[in-house]
Amino acid sequence: MNKNMDFKIEGMDCAEEIAILKRELSPMVGGEEFLFFDLINGKLSVKNQNKKLNSADVIKSVGKTGMKATPWGVPQQIGTSKRKIKATLTLTSIVSLLAAFFIHWFLHGSFKHAFLAGEETSQHQFPTISIFIYCISILSGGWFIFPKAFYSLKKMRPDMNLLMTIAVIGAAIIGEWLEAATVTVLFSFSLTLEAWSVGRARRATKALLELAPNTARVLTSNGEEKTILATQVEIGMIFIVKPGEKIPLDGTVIKGNSEVNQSPITGESLPIAKSPGLGVYAGTINGDGALEIKCEKIFENSTLSNIIKLVSSAHEKRAPSEQWVEKFAKIYTPVVMVTALLVLFIPPLFMDGIWSQWIYRSLVLLVIACPCALVISTPVSIVAALTTAAKNGVLIKGSKYIELPAHLKAIALDKTGTITKGELAVSRVIPSNHHTEGELLEIAASIESRSEHPIAKAIIQHAKTQGININPANNYQTIKGKGATAQIQNKNYWLGSHRYLEEKGQEDQKTHNDLENLINQGHTIVVIGDEEHVCGFIALSDTIREEAKDIIAKLHKSGIKHIVMLTGDNTGTAKLIANKVGLDHFYAELLPEDKVQRIVELVDKYKVVAMVGDGVNDAPAMARANMGIAMGVAGSDAAIESADIALMNDDISKIPWLIKHSKKTMGVIKQNIGFSLAVKALFMVLTFAGHSSLWGAIAADMGASFAVIFNGLRLLRGLRP
Repeated sequence: MNKNMDFKIEGMDCAEEIAILKRELSPMVGGEEFLFFDLINGKLSVKNQNKKLNSADVIKSVGKTGMKATPWGVPQQIGTSKRKIKATLTLTSIVSLLAAFFIHWFLHGSFKHAFLAGEETSQHQFPTISIFIYCISILSGGWFIFPKAFYSLKKMRPDMNLLMTIAVIGAAIIGEWLEAATVTVLFSFSLTLEAWSVGRARRATKALLELAPNTARVLTSNGEEKTILATQVEIGMIFIVKPGEKIPLDGTVIKGNSEVNQSPITGESLPIAKSPGLGVYAGTINGDGALEIKCEKIFENSTLSNIIKLVSSAHEKRAPSEQWVEKFAKIYTPVVMVTALLVLFIPPLFMDGIWSQWIYRSLVLLVIACPCALVISTPVSIVAALTTAAKNGVLIKGSKYIELPAHLKAIALDKTGTITKGELAVSRVIPSNHHTEGELLEIAASIESRSEHPIAKAIIQHAKTQGININPANNYQTIKGKGATAQIQNKNYWLGSHRYLEEKGQEDQKTHNDLENLINQGHTIVVIGDEEHVCGFIALSDTIREEAKDIIAKLHKSGIKHIVMLTGDNTGTAKLIANKVGLDHFYAELLPEDKVQRIVELVDKYKVVAMVGDGVNDAPAMARANMGIAMGVAGSDAAIESADIALMNDDISKIPWLIKHSKKTMGVIKQNIGFSLAVKALFMVLTFAGHSSLWGAIAADMGASFAVIFNGLRLLRGLRP
């Protein structure tokens, strides 16, 4: 059978419920490492190492926790009914609490009596009708809490549900019905709020899926248009996208011209011109021109689908702060239980304390010590940060990689396609022997018009921009690995490399020196000549990204101590580019294994290092670095698979943005953790001093939960790039 089983978990809305599932399922599957949770989509994946284990066993075990599991992919309402029931019960609990309080107030004619009943005088009694309605409030508010508390007690693993239940039962036993109901209402409301916050993040992720239309307008073999489901479109099919429509699938434009808004996928602010031969993404928005597009990827493998999969599964690779909070909570909760017991027994037994007072204080301690706000503070922030990054064209493959950029000390950059555009362009035209630049360009472009080589395309493009008239040459012949010959206006010309010039024996010392100097400066040289002499040469070079120098400066400013370039190119080229963009160092003429060695050296010295690249030869170095960043458009599949982060529009300006975004996320997480602990510490002091109450404690805990949730959701607004 399939070793991997996926389930939809109804009722899994917080990290505490994930902890409950781990405790129940770990012994069955062989350990926590075989369980993978996607909190945002309510998904559980089980890597089945035990061939006897089947889905029915997992579903049964999940049911014991009070949650419900169904096989992933089975049509359902994604937990909507349970969330509605939970919200309805919380509302019932609130209404019952208010009704009981106002009935008490009405029957006794005193707000003070109703508010302080049980505290002001021992003779004061709650009206029976109020007690009955308070019980309704407690039962409805605790409907989903009490079963989890029972499970926790049975497993001898105390959690926040057990803490709340003990506090509520204790308050009811000592006659604090108002506070027992208030604790239940506020805790139930905080859980409903938490489920809402996860639901909001879930909807933000789901919105990505809705970017692409469900149908595509395909061209049939007889030339007719037919609308079918996007999932039915196969590779090679032609589909039509009319002006203003969303593009349903990844593909290559074969007919038409338009501008496409790619911001939903790449984060680019301006529309990108598309013409035949250029690629488009599913989920992007077509401009004013109709396009015919050849499908290159099926719906499930589109760039958009991969983004959704990666964002959804990213939470499996938990951030260090999440791991710390979970470990802290495992120790913290039992310690709180023991402390509450000590508070309950030591003062009455050994310090002549009044039992009722210290029972009450121990219950308050249980309530305020509940780690709810602490536990939910990090996941909400992480999910919001991951979603915002995806919207900005930065695809982060795990929540732990949202934290790493904030700690980076060194970055290694590949040259081609990263610092440079990876596109050759004419940098100099140097005629000789009485030829002009225009004549030289015309000869070269005429010969190269017969070629599809990148050098040929660069020369032709440059000639067009200079207004040169290009007439295709006659009798064109290629000389493999060296160049080409052709006839222009009944005269024979040749075009080729420096080596080919040397072979022809037409090179003098000055020409040799000039060419060597250009090569050492990082240029690729094309020499043009005829049967009598050298007509001149054209120097081409890889174009440095206009923004590269500014980005390197921003990286230094953001705290990166050392920025280096790793390239397989020659030393002259590497030195020229490194100096132009302001790099700290460069390493040239490297093989893939050499790049890995340089990364090892950087990690040894700087501890936290990122590698940015786009080629197959960059993949090993990216895998060895603490964090690999791939160019998502120009990057090879190997580089993107090896990377932890992909820049979907090849915009390296997103690297400083990512570092800033990471630091902001870490700041929010620290704020949340610090605030949660500070609130608890304050109320613990007030509890020991006798100046706190049950309802005040739960209000503070709920307020802390409310504050950390909304503080975390601020990250959905993101930062300006």
